[in-house]
Amino acid sequence: MSNGEIDDPLTPHPSPLTRMPHSLFISDLHLSADHPESASAFSEFLSSTATQAEALYILGDLFEYWAGDDDIHDPFNQQVIRALASLYSTGVALYLMHGNRDFLMGDTLAAACGAQILPDPSLISIHGTPTLLMHGDTLCSDDTDYMAFRTQVRTPQWQENFLAQPLAQRKAQIEHLRAQSKLAQSRKAAEIMDVNAESVINTLRSYGYPRLIHGHTHRPARHEHAVDQHRCERWVLPDWYEQGGYLRCDANGCEAIRI
Repeated sequence: MSNGEIDDPLTPHPSPLTRMPHSLFISDLHLSADHPESASAFSEFLSSTATQAEALYILGDLFEYWAGDDDIHDPFNQQVIRALASLYSTGVALYLMHGNRDFLMGDTLAAACGAQILPDPSLISIHGTPTLLMHGDTLCSDDTDYMAFRTQVRTPQWQENFLAQPLAQRKAQIEHLRAQSKLAQSRKAAEIMDVNAESVINTLRSYGYPRLIHGHTHRPARHEHAVDQHRCERWVLPDWYEQGGYLRCDANGCEAIRI
């Protein structure tokens, strides 16, 4: 097995491609009222670039955190929802995937946006190419503490108990967990928070050697993996805190574009 990487494939502007049906992929926007620049860039993206696509796939961490669908009336959340619903009204199909920050997004939020929630992972055909979509956190299997936490909070019982608490209490608990997470990350080696090569290979093998698109690591790049004599392409999406960008895929392949 071999693994090649092309560092920072993002181009400053889209190359002049022939107009053809295409889909867009983004992740790790971490939208919150505390980061108005990211929200502004996202709003501009939805009202311009995204309107030309057949579909927009948001592969996790749309929000900095999501405490439950009963927070849908928060003014900032309403701003995001209206922007997504406006895109949907133009005929662009909209798909949401849970991330590690917003895994409590539910059907009420999806309906308000006009979106469909995709399971993680999802194997679909993107303009004729089998493509596996993931948030990407499950590929970071070296981070055993996080993986144990993820297993706990994804259980129906944990989520039922958590959502039964008052919204303000839930938000306070999330803020506490975020502070703990930042402290823990500062003490971890950078490699631990990246994907595990064996996990990537096993995932590609399990799903029939597809193209793989994911986010989570905030390390945008295009990778090539040789798996059982198959060459598999893996795209890692950028975050929107500092990097801001999206992946455009059509029948000819994919191109990473910086905002």
